[in-house]
Amino acid sequence: MEFTLTNLDATSARLVVNVVEADYSAQVEKTLKNFRQKANIPGFRPGMVPMGLVKKQYGTAVKAEEINKILQQKIFEYIKENKVDMLGEPLPSEEQQGTLDFVNGKDFTFEFDLALAPKFDAALSASDKLPYYRIQPTDEMIDGQANSYAQRCGEYKQVESYENGDMLKGRLVEVTENGVDIRDAVLMPSYMKNDEQKALFAGVKVDDIVTFNPFTAYDGNEAEISSLLKVEKADVAAHNGDFTLTISEITRFVASELNQNVFDAAFGKDVVTNEADFRAKIAEQFEARFEVESDYKLLMDVRSYLMNRIGKLEFPEALLRRIMEANRENNDPIKEEDFQKSLDELAWHLVKEQLAKQFEVKIDDNDVLAAAVAATRDQFAQYGMANIPDDLLENYAREMLKQDRTREALVSRAVDVKLIAGIKGAITLEEEKVSVEDFNKKVSENN
Repeated sequence: MEFTLTNLDATSARLVVNVVEADYSAQVEKTLKNFRQKANIPGFRPGMVPMGLVKKQYGTAVKAEEINKILQQKIFEYIKENKVDMLGEPLPSEEQQGTLDFVNGKDFTFEFDLALAPKFDAALSASDKLPYYRIQPTDEMIDGQANSYAQRCGEYKQVESYENGDMLKGRLVEVTENGVDIRDAVLMPSYMKNDEQKALFAGVKVDDIVTFNPFTAYDGNEAEISSLLKVEKADVAAHNGDFTLTISEITRFVASELNQNVFDAAFGKDVVTNEADFRAKIAEQFEARFEVESDYKLLMDVRSYLMNRIGKLEFPEALLRRIMEANRENNDPIKEEDFQKSLDELAWHLVKEQLAKQFEVKIDDNDVLAAAVAATRDQFAQYGMANIPDDLLENYAREMLKQDRTREALVSRAVDVKLIAGIKGAITLEEEKVSVEDFNKKVSENN
């Protein structure tokens, strides 16, 4: 098998492959023999079909298939060995379509069009200077997180007068003869749908009696009313009148003061021992979480910086259109806007590949798992859950990796993590502290 590669211009080439009978004949003969052993042709026992009949009926199809298999394998080997920097896959030349005679031919010449990757230099060094934004949490954010930790260490207490959010317990009696009578009813007026009914409970105290209408209060919701009155849903409509609640207990959930119990629950025993260090630790949490966003912003800034420095890359657009059309799932025409966006993403993909080579970025399963664990930790952190055990995080992460799309995204994230680390170590970062609001403005300017 002979190969001839000719550059047509800076972005495309023609690969000519000469295939002679000796390149494929042995494999064709082997395939036909295997087919003969398995062929089920009327009038012949299995394995006894004459080879001449097998070749007559199936020889051309087998020859074409085996030539195609060998051709694909050898082209791949040739491109790899000769380090041909190619985009997509080789496409059969449109000029040659339908000209090959597999019935009578023995030697064949195949022609393929190749899209070549453009040449450019994306190397980064200390002479390249870019901003790096350190996002600072606001006092309100720190207060909110501190309150969240305090809430988790809070407790229920008995109080004398009602405030919104408190829980009431008492005897609930229907104002009708032989009506519903529940001695230990429990309800939270803050969950009522009707504001007028809710207002009836404002400031009530233990031993007060409140007359209200549950059907109106809960807007006729069968599930809520049947749960309160301990009746079947089908019977709710029959209890649409007034009830009295004689209050015996008022329970309020009270957040903990910021004390050592809260500090230990949030960050581990004796990691912090006073409120100032507690708030500083919360600020560190936010900054660590924000660093992911700062890193992403840096990567986008590197993209803009390098694409401006390199300039517009030249692509064989007609050939790339053919490649996209060959790989798409439907026959809808490619919109020009979508095509140009694809070229932009392709250019950035090539730049990232070059940077990955510069920084020797390689990932393995451990890197992907680490990316999944980091994503899982971020999800928990959004709900103020900072001290999740490592084994639990890893279990969640491994479940995430069982989903193909999620795994693909995490592989990309693992690559970006190492790529960003390489970039941060190579260029000169001009650090700047910014508020969340200012950072979001800067991000929006990139979009």
